Amino acid sequence: MKHPIYRICDFEIVAPYSLRVQFDDQTSQTINFWPILGGELYCPLRNLALFNQVQLDPEVHTLVWPNGADFDPATLHDWPKYEELLTQRAKRWERASFEMVTA
Repeated sequence: MKHPIYRICDFEIVAPYSLRVQFDDQTSQTINFWPILGGELYCPLRNLALFNQVQLDPEVHTLVWPNGADFDPATLHDWPKYEELLTQRAKRWERASFEMVTA
């Protein structure tokens, strides 16, 4: 099975926690990341100052944050296909974190 490879060419912060991401195939996605910011790696990005430190990694051509968070460019390219799954996963991580704290 052939897996398409996409590269991010550019991005723009368009609202809090939202980026417009442009790809090498001339397409773009506007993504609201807030619903998927859960779990150990992505929850710190709820800090808007940290979220806004997003950069384009010139080597792997994807978005990266100072805490090591990143996304596969193919996932970002096909965001509508993955958004619900990632949102559900973030909610599970949130519940698991809450249960650990209250246990």
